[in-house]
Amino acid sequence: MPVTTLNRTLIESPKPLLAARNIDVAASGRAAAAIQTIETTGGTKAWLVEDYSLPIITIGFAFEGGTTQDSSGKEGQVRLVTGLLDEGAGDLSSEVFQERLDDAGAEMRFRAGRDAVYGYMRVLADQKDPAFDLLRLAVEQPRFDQAPLDRVRAQIVTSIIAGAKDPHVAAELAWMKTLYGDHPYSRRGKGTEQTLAAITATDLKALHKRLFARANLTIAVAGAIDASTLKRDLDRIFAGLPATPSLVPVSEIAPKMGREIHIPYDLPKTGLRLAYPGIGVKDPQFFAAYLMNHILGGSAFTSRLRKEVREKRGLTYSIRSQLVNSGHSSVLLIDTGTRPDRAAETLSIIRAEVRRMAEEGVSEEELDAAKKKRIGGYAIDNLNSSSAIVNTLVEIQMEDLGINHIERRKQLIQAVTVEDVGSVAKRLLGADPTVMVVGAPL
Repeated sequence: MPVTTLNRTLIESPKPLLAARNIDVAASGRAAAAIQTIETTGGTKAWLVEDYSLPIITIGFAFEGGTTQDSSGKEGQVRLVTGLLDEGAGDLSSEVFQERLDDAGAEMRFRAGRDAVYGYMRVLADQKDPAFDLLRLAVEQPRFDQAPLDRVRAQIVTSIIAGAKDPHVAAELAWMKTLYGDHPYSRRGKGTEQTLAAITATDLKALHKRLFARANLTIAVAGAIDASTLKRDLDRIFAGLPATPSLVPVSEIAPKMGREIHIPYDLPKTGLRLAYPGIGVKDPQFFAAYLMNHILGGSAFTSRLRKEVREKRGLTYSIRSQLVNSGHSSVLLIDTGTRPDRAAETLSIIRAEVRRMAEEGVSEEELDAAKKKRIGGYAIDNLNSSSAIVNTLVEIQMEDLGINHIERRKQLIQAVTVEDVGSVAKRLLGADPTVMVVGAPL
């Protein structure tokens, strides 16, 4: 996902429902400027972008919580819940539920993030009623029958066993443990063979009951539906949920700096990752950091790291930096891979470029170019389809950035000065980073 104003990973891009699915970028920009806020008679709130260019309705939503809500010793619960929501609900078995979903021609999917459970549906407007009925059953009355539970659990276990042979999976686990210690962010979202085996249908029903509620629900809708119709439909889908969730509090945490991790593997390429302090999206210096990151390593073609590491020396095919913002932590990451015999050199060059940014900041020319790119590319990255629109609007709501954020971000970016970038570069890049090496020792 491109480095954008927000960096929470949301719903994966779905497969095409029709041959021509994407909304024109210019039309998307106009649509985003016409966001409506609605509130149903049952108190459910949502943002709506009406668009009748295609007879399709797309709904994206999130329940705050995510894998941080897994019980200790039963990690993988939330992941199992999301894998079973469309595997039977209400009085419909898994097989019948899937048949009804196919009959409606609808796409439905759920995903477990660290901080939220995400849901998504896309359907032709004239098929919304049967599709929305199925969505209501999935979020309100999932069955968690034993046969689907055993099947989905076995699928996750298979992926865990396969991942145990992948050095990058081991590296990611070690990385999260190093950065976050015993914080819930260091947990295995999929769980382990042992924790998954301990999870029962009763556990899943209890977790669903405390996680799926109206007060921690965020909704965005785009497509061929008007506000009055949507209000009725949202009450039909969500009004039966409990009013409030019962969430385990999750503390804020700053990633640990100054650590070194070596994951020894005999690989043809050595992986390098560096972590520096991040910055929250509501921090006054966020957009200065956003543009700084673009210049440092966020741009695919013009960044300083690309020029120094790839273009001048040919040490890597790809290198990037990104600001990653989770619900309770922020970090700036740099990732690349190179030949084992050039890894120490590559790491030294990266450190030197970061140090130069921290000490010298950026030029007016670099900053102007970054502003143009990040303003001009926003619609392409975030508003180029109905799916992208609902993802973006869910994020903006969850971050509490305001309904005018899309318009304001241009002004906030334009207001950033060279001095602003220099200040935030010293603040973030002056730290001693945590470094991970995957492969042969340096």
